Amino acid sequence: MKDKIIRKPELLSPAGNLEKLRYAVNYGADAVYCALNRFGMRASAGNLSLEELALGLDYAHQRNAKVYVTLNTMPRDTELSELREYIKGLSEVTPDAFIISDPGVLDILKEIIPHANIHLSTQATTVNSAAIKFWCRQGVSRVVLARELSLEEIKLIRQNIPEET
Repeated sequence: MKDKIIRKPELLSPAGNLEKLRYAVNYGADAVYCALNRFGMRASAGNLSLEELALGLDYAHQRNAKVYVTLNTMPRDTELSELREYIKGLSEVTPDAFIISDPGVLDILKEIIPHANIHLSTQATTVNSAAIKFWCRQGVSRVVLARELSLEEIKLIRQNIPEET
């Protein structure tokens, strides 16, 4: 019988601005997710500047917490050159992971930051084990399942993917 992998749950909190990031970390979040001014689904959250993200990363890392940056919109062709520049800016501050939902964003992110840690957003509406296996082959290290799934469906998915996934 193979050993079961036991993982500690991660307490993940949204951080719409630098103040909220600090509060979340101070009150025990293991990680926070945030967006800058573009390409994140939380447009009304206030969001951080690149400079604030750098400060937030330092703050979180000093307290053993992580910071994930969302790039979970579906950009149009007219936005792709701006997305490339945006990601180049993010490459200078090195977030702990990027949360994406679009395959094109994934491709561009991997091109500009080849060793980026990539998580798949719930916005990608992943609802089956075949999709999880696909995303993992593309370099995604974490998949956040669709909100619509029942606990029974989640259990079935878990049974149909490798233990290390």
